[in-house]
Amino acid sequence: MKTKIIVVTGGVYSSLGKGIIASSIGRILTEFNYNVSMQKFDPYLNVDPGTMSPYQHGEVFVTSDGAETDLDLGNYERFIDRDLSKFSSVTSGSIYYEVITDERNGKYDGKTVQVVPHIVLKIQERITNLIKKNKPEFLIIEIGGTIGDIESIPFIEALRIFSGNYGRKNILFLHCSPILKVNANDELKTKPTQHSMKSLRNLGITPNILIMRSDKDLDDSTIQKLSWTCDIDKDNIFVSKDCKSIYSIPKMLYDQGIIKSISKYFQIKNFKKGSLTKWNKFLETVQNEKKYKAKIAITGKYSGLADSYMSVIESLKLASYKVGVEIEIDLIDITKITKDNIEKKLSMYNAILIPGGFGERGIKEKILVSKYCREKKVPTLAICLGMQATCLDIAINVMGKKDANSEEFNKKSDYIVFNEKTYKNKSFGGELRLGNKEIEIVDNTLASKIYNKKNIEERHRHRYIFNNEKISDFEKNGLIFSGFSKKDSVVEIVEYENHPFYIGVQFHPEFISRPNKIHPIFEKFIESMKQKK
Repeated sequence: MKTKIIVVTGGVYSSLGKGIIASSIGRILTEFNYNVSMQKFDPYLNVDPGTMSPYQHGEVFVTSDGAETDLDLGNYERFIDRDLSKFSSVTSGSIYYEVITDERNGKYDGKTVQVVPHIVLKIQERITNLIKKNKPEFLIIEIGGTIGDIESIPFIEALRIFSGNYGRKNILFLHCSPILKVNANDELKTKPTQHSMKSLRNLGITPNILIMRSDKDLDDSTIQKLSWTCDIDKDNIFVSKDCKSIYSIPKMLYDQGIIKSISKYFQIKNFKKGSLTKWNKFLETVQNEKKYKAKIAITGKYSGLADSYMSVIESLKLASYKVGVEIEIDLIDITKITKDNIEKKLSMYNAILIPGGFGERGIKEKILVSKYCREKKVPTLAICLGMQATCLDIAINVMGKKDANSEEFNKKSDYIVFNEKTYKNKSFGGELRLGNKEIEIVDNTLASKIYNKKNIEERHRHRYIFNNEKISDFEKNGLIFSGFSKKDSVVEIVEYENHPFYIGVQFHPEFISRPNKIHPIFEKFIESMKQKK
């Protein structure tokens, strides 16, 4: 079967949830045993989000092959339970960068370089490259931004032309739009959606399926009105209601019959049989009443935007569903924590997670939180820069090395705990250690109990590594080194002795935790709270 493509667009306003809708459709097709892949088109001119502040675009999600991507790829992987790659992330910046580089290298033979054909051909090339690489039966493409944005027009034009060449019955266009309500009389307004659909048709694309975002079900008269005014069969209009859990969306769309519309449009003979049985079993763990309750603090410096810690938050939730603990997660601005107020700010939490980050801002406070967790024996999970803070805490507050530091913050320190290392794979943010790396677990450690295996593979995004010359100093002072990379012996996991749960990891376990494959570190972290009152 030729790869069938579903293109997801959004109208009226941004942050509509089209990424979750795209992911949900991917999940449904996965449950029907189809090989599904996904791709995100981001209109911004950054080559990738690696250099962007988390406040601009949320977390940077890293793929197994080391691509720094939009956080939507994290949702894609969690829903379809499949590793994506650099082929799944396309930005306007990367397209223009490649075209201009080709032009400077004389590849266009002196021709005038233009959006059409050169930019749109590069966009189409990214689609065909992914299809050749992964050979999916279904490819779901999400176009970021909102219809009408000038930045997204080249992507729309590329897909308009591509659909003619690829075969119009091989590409389905799905549009997401909100139903707006006038507060004065609770009247539902379809006019914004009508204009959004008109804008899309003016660009040469007529959507085949319409999904309306709403806080409640739509009555038949509203759906009929949308059908008439938007020129779309009412059987192809669906509703994505607001709900407590994003993981309910696949079932919601499936129950409305979206799979019938998809199979009917593509006219696939012998469409595979399937159901949401596996996904529904997972949903039961989400919806079941929990026997335990716990409060968790995420002490980070990007706490003003929850999307900055999207994968961490989702990983905690997924683990809590499995373990049966109802959790409350608070984002604490670590830069506001001091020696005088730390007890007041953190004493009510059953566990504390110290997340990653870049730069010196907040590092002293991370060290302060590490010290608090270590001394108060609070269950603690420290990730990336958080793990580095736990090591600096021990150097400064246990070993008495007051000048201990990382080269990231002070290269002239008398006691360097973390060194800068040169890496072959350079991102646009500099030289980083990115993607999956093999790790060997040390026997008889907390890590060995968590993983219950000798060798693991985890994803990374960092530049500085532990100075192995200092290992013996730290071991004499209670730090346990329980994981090293197999290739170059980089310190990957540390623990603190005589503590109920205190573990720091250099990698990002949140990037590979999924509904049907809960990461063991998050599972054991949540379990540790059952004993902590």
